[in-house]
Amino acid sequence: MFNNKLLKLFSNSCGISRRFSVFNPTTNSTTRLRQFLIITVGGGTAAYVSYKTYGVAYTKAASNKFMADPITDQKTLNSNRNDMKARMELFIMKVQADFCRALEAEEEGGAVFKVDRWTRKEGGGGITCVLQDGEVFEKAGVNISVVSGTLSPQAVAQMRSRGKKLQEGELPFFAAGVSSVIHPRNPMVPTIHFNYRYFEIQEDDGSIQWWFGGGTDLTPYYLNEEDSKHFHKTLKEACDKHNKGYYPKFKKWCDDYFHVAHRGERRGVGGIFFDDLDTPTQEQAFRFVSSCAEAVIPSYLPLVQKHKKDAYGYHERQWQLLRRGRYVEFNLIYDRGTKFGLYTPGARYESILMSLPLTARWEYMHAPQPGSKEAKLTEVLRNPRDWLGLEGEAH
Repeated sequence: MFNNKLLKLFSNSCGISRRFSVFNPTTNSTTRLRQFLIITVGGGTAAYVSYKTYGVAYTKAASNKFMADPITDQKTLNSNRNDMKARMELFIMKVQADFCRALEAEEEGGAVFKVDRWTRKEGGGGITCVLQDGEVFEKAGVNISVVSGTLSPQAVAQMRSRGKKLQEGELPFFAAGVSSVIHPRNPMVPTIHFNYRYFEIQEDDGSIQWWFGGGTDLTPYYLNEEDSKHFHKTLKEACDKHNKGYYPKFKKWCDDYFHVAHRGERRGVGGIFFDDLDTPTQEQAFRFVSSCAEAVIPSYLPLVQKHKKDAYGYHERQWQLLRRGRYVEFNLIYDRGTKFGLYTPGARYESILMSLPLTARWEYMHAPQPGSKEAKLTEVLRNPRDWLGLEGEAH
């Protein structure tokens, strides 16, 4: 009999990515395809297993797969199972559960996520999952939110500033998304951030404006070029399934968006970022977002396994804390998602600020020593690199 646990296999051999598929005969609701994904990075091989389920109605028993019960009640989810709002809610809950369990599997000391399910009187709620003071992850947060209500004037102004044509007056909205930031303890393990979201606005005439947004990006403290190439290659493969022009376009967008302007540097080595995606169709856009979210684990977990036991000392730890300070600066000054959350009536500030690390450091006029590993990273942050050698190619 199959089980739903993440399987981890390690070897010292090198190889290529392979996929295997077998059918699980034990399910009683629909056919599920179990996929094994084997990834080799450097000398470590990791194998993951996950289910893809098509056309399943939500049941109470199905909630065991999630970190908590969905925000929307079971009856509503089942009666609207083909509506994008219901599909997105169930999808982000699965992304949250899969990623939390994958991270917990790396914690040999048994650290687990604290699960906090919350609601807001204005409509909807969310599930905040936070792991703190683990051996591997100093702080890891994986949130989902499913909220509705009326857009605040500040949120409307922010949307108009990026080209959205919105009517005057009150605007009912629906938003569902999953967001995560992982702050590892070891400075040799990079931080990852991802966010995937769906948004609807209802006009006075009953028409709906909808769009998707999101992205995944990597913030190392010490540059490892092999890691950066693996990360970008995994994201490119997810994009290429849908449109070969997506990766170069969204990679540049990511470099431009995660720009700490007052420091003259990027937050990390990039990834992909996009917003206001409403083409070619709603279904195709959803499938693209799904592929990107499903690429998070294979893009990141091999890097954790490769470096979580690397040696480091006081100097490396202090540099990590300084770089975390830059991370905080971006999130509080520039990040649109943070601003939207803070502007939303009934905002839950603990969940919005989940992305901040437990500890960070600011040092007056700090500059890395020329020729140091720290200076090597800083150079890449100031001059984003084409990790896959695609510049100049026609798309």
